[in-house]
Formats: sequence, structure tokens, C-alpha cells
Amino acid sequence: MKSDTSTSAAPLKGLGGPLRSSEPARAPPAVLPAVHLLEEAADLLVVHLDFPAALETCERAWQSLAEEPSSSTVVEVKCSLCVVGIQALAEMDRWREVLSWVLQYYQVPEKLPPKVLELCILLYSKMKEPGAVLAVVDAWLQDPDNQDLPEYGALAELDLLRVLLPLGRLSEAEVLAKAAAFSEGQREEVLQAIHTARQQHTQEHVSSQEQQKLNQEGSLSCKLMSLLRLFRRLWDSAASHLLSHPFKKSLLAALILCLLVLRFDPGTTPSSLPFLYQLAQLFRRIQKATLSRLYPLALRD
Repeated sequence: MKSDTSTSAAPLKGLGGPLRSSEPARAPPAVLPAVHLLEEAADLLVVHLDFPAALETCERAWQSLAEEPSSSTVVEVKCSLCVVGIQALAEMDRWREVLSWVLQYYQVPEKLPPKVLELCILLYSKMKEPGAVLAVVDAWLQDPDNQDLPEYGALAELDLLRVLLPLGRLSEAEVLAKAAAFSEGQREEVLQAIHTARQQHTQEHVSSQEQQKLNQEGSLSCKLMSLLRLFRRLWDSAASHLLSHPFKKSLLAALILCLLVLRFDPGTTPSSLPFLYQLAQLFRRIQKATLSRLYPLALRD
């Protein structure tokens, strides 16, 4: 009997020694199904590099947590699932969906875990679109419950350096630098960053004005050159028209008309228009020479 008793009690040493008849058996804590799914999603993400399957596993884990009562374990598992899901979306180049995907589970920005919000800021800042998280981060920082969290200062500094300053919101950055519970070193660092950003913004504004002025001057020069080219084309067209054969005919006709006026107008004397008179004499000589060649016999007779 002793041997039987010792044998039956051996497997129970891990539970705190032999059981007494009045002591109930203590079962190990049950593991949530979402924990297994979380491990599977992490394995698919890191080991197998199957990003769609990792994302789908995270979503199934979230569905299994919908019926679980809130606890520290559930909160931690939810945050870890979001981290794996964000990485899977980023690897599939679907990073623009990250914020909406996260908010479908937490509903409002104020409830986002600090770690998840930090990943969102870093992701959108790296992709040069910090404006996408501007409203979300602002809502999270304004929430009184979040201001007591130990991660609040780090997230405020991250928002200031990665979101507000790149967007040129210098006034909002100054307000946040004065309102947030920064240490002296943090406050000095962010104020220096704001000062540097303001100087850079001023220089860019001056450079932009100078460039705009140069562009305007260049535009005026281009317009002037275009106008000169237009005048040149008009002049070439007018010159070619004046030297064309029809214009020569018109000029000859006008000259003949003037000669006829001089010939048949009794009031016109050679002394009044000497140039036209000499031109008329020349025309008569040309006419006689031409007629003499055409009708030589008639002239002889």
C-alpha cells in the first residue's frame, strides 16, 4: 500500500506536493486560442514570409478575441496582433491601409496602444506621408487618459519631429513643446529643432520668391523675343510682298498714270515737276525706240 501511495503521488509534485482529501485540484490557466494564432501569424511573417496568410491569421485571432472578457492578456495579445498585421501590410506594399485596418478594431484613435501608434507614425513618416496620421496622433495626445501614460512624452516628441515639423506646422509644434511633459533635455532638443526648421522655412521662402522673380523676368524676356520674332516675320512678309511681281505691276501702272496726267494736264509745266518731267521724257524715248523697232517702214514713210 505504501508503494502504491508513493507511486500515485509522484506525478503530482509539480502541483505543490501530494494532495489532501480536502484540497481541490488546481488546473493550469487556459491558453487563449488567439495566442496560438498569434504565434502562427508571427511564424508565417518571419519564417515563411507568407504575408497574406499572416494577415489573415491575425484577423481570425481578432475575431476569436471579440468574445473574450477584457484582461491584461487580451490587451497585450491585441497589440501584438496589430504589430504583426502592420508589418504584413507594409511588406505587401499596402501600407496606406494600415491606419484604417487598425482603427477597425480599436474604433477610435484615443484607444490605440502606444506601440501601435508609434509604428503608424514611423511608417507614414518613412513613406513621406505624415499628414495621414496628423488627426489620429492629435486626438490621441489630447485625450486626458493618455496623458498619464509613461509613453506619452516619447510619442509627443515623435509627433513633433516626424509629423508637425515635416508638415511645416511650426506654431502647433511650439505649443506642443511647451505643453507636453518633456524633460529639460527633450524640451531643449525639440525647441532647437523648431528653430532650425523655422530658419530653413524662411530661407526656402526667400529662395522661392527669388526664383519666382527670375521666372517672371525670364517670362518677360521670352515674350519680348517672341514679339521681336513676330515683327521680323511681319517685316519679311511685307518686304516679300513689296518685291513681288504683282506689286511691281502696280508700281508700273501708277507710274504710267502719273505720266499720262503730266502729258494731258495743261496746267502742269516742266519747271513745276522737273523729276516727273524728265521721267516722262525718258518714257517717250523708250516709246519711240520701241515703236521704231515694231513699225520701221511706217516711220520711214
